[in-house]
Amino acid sequence: MNPAQAATMLKLQDHLNSMINPAWVTSGSRFLRAAFVESAEALEHHGWKWWKKQTIDLPQVQMELVDILHFYLSHTIVQAGGSIEGAAAELMRDLAGPGTVTLDGAARELATLDVPELLELIGGLAVCGRASFKVLERTMTACEMGWNDAYTQYVSKNVLNLFRQRHGYKEGTYIKIWNGEEDNVVLARLMSALDPAQADFADQLQDQLEQAYAKL
Repeated sequence: MNPAQAATMLKLQDHLNSMINPAWVTSGSRFLRAAFVESAEALEHHGWKWWKKQTIDLPQVQMELVDILHFYLSHTIVQAGGSIEGAAAELMRDLAGPGTVTLDGAARELATLDVPELLELIGGLAVCGRASFKVLERTMTACEMGWNDAYTQYVSKNVLNLFRQRHGYKEGTYIKIWNGEEDNVVLARLMSALDPAQADFADQLQDQLEQAYAKL
């Protein structure tokens, strides 16, 4: 992840949270509790039960990791007192740190852990009030997912959520089916014609959604 991507995601998260609750930074919401629950859900999709045959649902695991990213970003903004710049700096410091994490007095070398162990670590850290982008990054890598993939998924999901809110989703006036297609299908098609590496990727995607929605 680069600093520009970090800043974009943090700004989007702050914007979405502010639409839900303008005072969200000081509301006391337990974002790491949510991350803990998501880690358990990811574990279920990966499979861990030794007494029965299970098939890994990798796309669903990846989706849960992006959900954890949402809550990590929110937690980091709160820890930074609402400062996006401060949160971005902390995120980048975390990612630049060592590949070893200590929990409950034991040092864990991330490169030696499998996916279930990494998900357990995310959950354990969350229970202790800690978020680790380094652990999340390692888990994504183990699940065949890079930061560019996570960034694209994250930004697109947030842009759509923000778009829905602005167009009456909460009030029940939003049109979710666009000419026979769900809005998330339209979103995926619009994304395919854009470059996620561009700094204004989120703005371009928002503009494309506005243009398509105006034609309904």
